[in-house]
Amino acid sequence: MADEDQPVPRPRQGGRPGRSATIDEALLAIPDGGRVYVGAGCGAPTQVLDAMAEQHDRWTAVEILTDYLLEPLRLFQHAPQPFRLTSLQPSRAVEPMREAGALATVPSSLRHYGRLTSPGGPLSLDAVVVQVAPPGPSGRFSLGTNVGIAIELMANSPLVIAEVNPRMPYTFGAGEVDRDEIDLLVDVDHPLVELLPVPVDETSATIGGLVAGEIPDRAAVQFGIGAIPTAALESLAGHRDLGLHGGMIGDAIIGLHASGALTGVGKATWPGRMVTGAVIGSAPVFEFVDRNPDVVMVPSTVSHGADWLGRLERFCAINSAVEISLDGSINAETAGDRVLSGPGGQPDYAIGAAESPGGVSIVAFPSTAGRSRRSRIVRRLAEGATVTVARSLADVVITEHGVARLRGRSLAERAEALRAIADPGSRTGLSS
Repeated sequence: MADEDQPVPRPRQGGRPGRSATIDEALLAIPDGGRVYVGAGCGAPTQVLDAMAEQHDRWTAVEILTDYLLEPLRLFQHAPQPFRLTSLQPSRAVEPMREAGALATVPSSLRHYGRLTSPGGPLSLDAVVVQVAPPGPSGRFSLGTNVGIAIELMANSPLVIAEVNPRMPYTFGAGEVDRDEIDLLVDVDHPLVELLPVPVDETSATIGGLVAGEIPDRAAVQFGIGAIPTAALESLAGHRDLGLHGGMIGDAIIGLHASGALTGVGKATWPGRMVTGAVIGSAPVFEFVDRNPDVVMVPSTVSHGADWLGRLERFCAINSAVEISLDGSINAETAGDRVLSGPGGQPDYAIGAAESPGGVSIVAFPSTAGRSRRSRIVRRLAEGATVTVARSLADVVITEHGVARLRGRSLAERAEALRAIADPGSRTGLSS
């Protein structure tokens, strides 16, 4: 078993000036025609971005590259304007950019973001703009809530601009950066972008309870955003010695930690610690992670890498989907020809669960979608629909009507198991 104080591997590009600067000086450094990664999630550097919007006439063209946004960027409020957005992980927040005709999406597994943006790569960078917490006693800054992707892209970029915000929580691990890893430091003071908890309704609570029933004691758990993961974590409070290894943690982790179920003692990597790449939530979870030695932030190659996930026994991934076909093909990205999301970490975690001894990849969702109550279990994915996770990796699927275990089952057996957990009114249409 690994030492709980094992070092956190991460890329590093030092030798930068680490100079304090005004926002105007930072904007002057951003090249016209450049590609600029801006931190997303709760770490969005909103003060610099708002200044870019106000002073948009400095540039003729700038490509903004980002991942999961929680709120729209004000960069696109002017017309005409020089900015266009390339999203690696679309969300509802990109709709204004889509409507303005300024959005492009690049599908990629999250663990490959660093490779895409490396020098000479297809999305090589000219600048990175992130947000950090002020230096701690060690003199190092911290990327706080947005570490896994940002730390890799910082090492890929010739220019790193960092907002220094006293409201950013200080987190330990890969996000602790030295001054010489940053070119320009801009003092700011603004609230973090928040994602408020989603209320858990009766259907989500039912599904969450079924999810928890598939997770054994001493498992290492990964989960996403939404009511079902929240309900699942609430239902896990009676488990023993669970661990956490994933791409994010949110408000729901606070209650699970307080229950005593989340000890992490059985994990082969950083035992006793919660391992994650990002914090996505609201003020309570920001306070929870601030200088919390039980939380270790890691780069995305560690949080999502199959080699790391395969070291964990009983790695249990909890994710969702738009729909699943009777052969087990999973679409988590598109509805018709509309892109709703990117693959993100879901393919990574499906592979990781398959590599993990005793691992399980769970896809959980309500059996129907929208007011039309369209079945999420379909005979086959529609023409043009995205296959996010191939049928060869399909494992456990859960709706409010039950659990379908697909791994190692024939196509006919899969179809029968999935029909049994579909909406009762849709089952006839799913018959052969």
